[in-house]
Formats: sequence, C-alpha cells, structure tokens
Amino acid sequence: MKSFPVVEARLKWLPVSAIAPWRQEEKGPSKLTPFRIQELPREFSFGEIRVMTQDFGNMVGQGGSAQVFRGHLDDGTAVAVKQITITSDVGEAEFLKEISIIANVHHRSLVRLLGYCRVPEGAGWYLVYPFLENGSLDRWLFHGEERRRLLPWPARRRIAVDVARALAYLHHECRLQILHLDIKPGNVLLDGDLRAHVSDFGISMTVARGNLTTSSASVVDTRGRGTFGYMAPEMLVNAVSAKSDVFSYGMMLLELVGGRRNFEPWSSTSSETPDFTRDYYPCIVREKMVRGELMEVVDAAMPLVDEAEVEAVVKVALCCIQRHRDMRPTMLTAAPE
Repeated sequence: MKSFPVVEARLKWLPVSAIAPWRQEEKGPSKLTPFRIQELPREFSFGEIRVMTQDFGNMVGQGGSAQVFRGHLDDGTAVAVKQITITSDVGEAEFLKEISIIANVHHRSLVRLLGYCRVPEGAGWYLVYPFLENGSLDRWLFHGEERRRLLPWPARRRIAVDVARALAYLHHECRLQILHLDIKPGNVLLDGDLRAHVSDFGISMTVARGNLTTSSASVVDTRGRGTFGYMAPEMLVNAVSAKSDVFSYGMMLLELVGGRRNFEPWSSTSSETPDFTRDYYPCIVREKMVRGELMEVVDAAMPLVDEAEVEAVVKVALCCIQRHRDMRPTMLTAAPE
C-alpha cells in the first residue's frame, strides 16, 4: 500500500517576508495579547442548562464524544452548549482539560468560555460558549460551491491571519506553552463578520517552557489526538511540539486556497485504487507552483482573488507542512503583528 507523500517544499531560500507575506519588519517585542489570569467562568446548574437549551431541542453539531446545542442566556445572549459524554476517565479528563485551558487564555481569535456545568452521574458535562452564527469553516469550504462563493479571498486571508495569531499567542505568549493538536477547518468557528475563532481544546496539552522549546518534541501517547489529514508525521510516533500545530495550520491554509479537502476519503466501494500522488492536493499545488500554473488549482468559486497574495500564502503553507519539524517556521514567524 502506498503511503501518503509528504511535501518537501524547496523554499528555504525565501526571506521571512516571503514566508510570511503579512509580516512587517520586526520592531521590538511581540505585540500579541499578553497572558493574564481572570476569575473562573460561571458554574451553571443542570437545570439552567436545560432551560437555556430548551431541553436540548436544537442540536447544531456533533462529533467524537460531544454534541453541541444552541441556547440562550436569561439576557437573550445566544450560546452554544457543548455536551461532553463522560464514558470513562478519558472523557472526564477531556472536560477538565478544556476548562483549565480555555478559562485562562484571552485572545480575540480564541473562543471564550462563558461557563460550565458538572453533572458526573451520567447526564454529561457541559461547556457554554458564545454562539458564533456562521458556524465552522468546514461548512463554508466543503459543503457546496454556493457557500464557497460567499467566502471571497479577502475573508479567507483574514481567517488565515486570525488563526495564525491565535496559535502564536498559545505557543509564545501564555505562561505555559499550549499545543492545540487538532487545528482543522472544523475547529475554526466564524462570527457574523467572518472573523475566525479557534475552538475545541479537549485534546490540547500544556508544556512548561523550561521543559520544551518550540522545535523540540515531547513524547506523549498521541492516540486520540489530532485528525487524519491534518496530523504532523511525527505524531504517528508519539512526538508532539508546537511545530505539530504549524503543520496542521499549513494543511488548513491549502484547503482555504483550494476550497477542497487535501485528500478526499477513499470509498471502499470504489473499484479504482486511490492514487495519492494524483489526488493529494499538497502535491498538486507544489507541482503547479513549479510550473507557474498555481491559479489552475485555486478554488474557481472564490471571488476577489489576488494572485500575488494567494501565491505568497501557498508558500507559507508549503513551508509549514515540511516533513522535518525543524524546517517549519514557528507561528510567531508566520503570524502578522
């Protein structure tokens, strides 16, 4: 069986300004939002959760061990209530981890935790977030050409910038380095202005800065972490670092540009053997870049395309998804000021 090819982008000669087209010359220390600790979010009762969701009558999302319901607070604020099914110690750990991480990070491109509810006797545990009316980026990219037409290049570029800034904050500005470990369009939520907010910290991990640099790896059990198609190669051998998020970010960038998944899941009912080289979008993009034909594989439904900006963002993506993590940029390098 063929293995997935890994793009080895030959872009080491590029200056930083080419790798990160939105980044200007360094002028003093980072201006990203500083880390700060605020009070814990509100603890709701299970009765309050039932009232705000109208007895769980409007499910808007589902995946893994969680379901998401739309609801409203007493003041009319729309919220998304995430129910985490506690089936084992792993489920409980996921719930506690998400609370501990998201309650202590504060950045405009991270989803804000409004409150939580602990119901340990089988009813599930709950996290309450603001409801972001435009849903996940996944819904805009992979659910029909008409939706992609409503997501022009300036909006996609801004989404890329928002996610880069959020990851740079998590990796470089928090007291403990935070690794998200599941960056993908499904975990990027869009508000009414199509601004991006990174969500879902259930499989994230924190690392003391004295124990891990942004390029070195921590050996952990990666089972259950990450999503196939976005996971960095080193995660297959239980090694993770901030560069694992960089890889996932690069894969997401390519999907923003292409308006398609990097590799469509192969159907077991198909009589045709999948050709990973032919169908794997990162390889297609690399070859088209070499030939000067990149625009042939850019999302044809995307309005307001700026060819120079698209090419620059693709260069960022190819740098981010290199096989060897030490060759990938940091998110602080890739993020705008």
